[in-house]
Amino acid sequence: MLYLVATPIGNLSDITFRAVEILKTCDVILCEDTRHSRPLLSHYGIDRPLRSYHKFNERARCEGLIAEMHEGKTFALISDAGTPGISDPGEIIVAACIDANIPVSATPGPCAAIQALTVSGLPTTLFQFIGFPPRKEQALKDAIIRILEYPGTTICYESARRITSTIALIADYAPTRQCCVARELTKRYEEFIRGTASEVLETLKSRDAIKGEIILILKGGNTNDHWSGLDAMDHVAILEKDYDLSRKEAIKLAAELRGMPKRELYKRNLKENPL
Repeated sequence: MLYLVATPIGNLSDITFRAVEILKTCDVILCEDTRHSRPLLSHYGIDRPLRSYHKFNERARCEGLIAEMHEGKTFALISDAGTPGISDPGEIIVAACIDANIPVSATPGPCAAIQALTVSGLPTTLFQFIGFPPRKEQALKDAIIRILEYPGTTICYESARRITSTIALIADYAPTRQCCVARELTKRYEEFIRGTASEVLETLKSRDAIKGEIILILKGGNTNDHWSGLDAMDHVAILEKDYDLSRKEAIKLAAELRGMPKRELYKRNLKENPL
């Protein structure tokens, strides 16, 4: 049996009775970092064997863990903070357990992405979570354009060191897009910076330093209504203009957004704009 156990993201009181019970009674606790988890476990009088289970060893450890579970052992997986499997180890071992017909359960609890969304003031009916955005400049630009074209709210994590430059890029493309930067959730210096991308950027630039763990929430663009009635090549032209893209980049993005093969748009482009 495998349990995914959500743990506090800052405030030690944010853990359920059931989570503590499972951690006290399981055979082994799998920790993203045993040193990081010991203070929480000690706080609740939890004294069970610990094993490290992190992104650098999760694949290698899966087979052995599955074998032990088949023998009857119960494991609880915790990350450094929040819900396992959400930008933390968990996805691989859950899939392996399902393939091996081993029961998997989870205790509801803290998740920074969902908590930030619920207090952002932005729509919560339709949303996507993308983890951490790419680090390389061009890949980040591509990701931001896709986010701006998404009709629902987008949630992502970002480092304190990079949040200002990321918001600056968003403000370049969509200065009036509503967003929220959530910082240090459940901790002493919890903060929410809300406003348009331009307004949030000015607030961040006025700070001497940005510290802590960051969640960025960005309102959707409702762009399906904007292009659904457009001819595909007109859509390409709008993307070129709005995001300063090359024709090739705009064709690729338009095809992705419209769910059509790129080659169809390339053929049309050559037909309408022969060399």
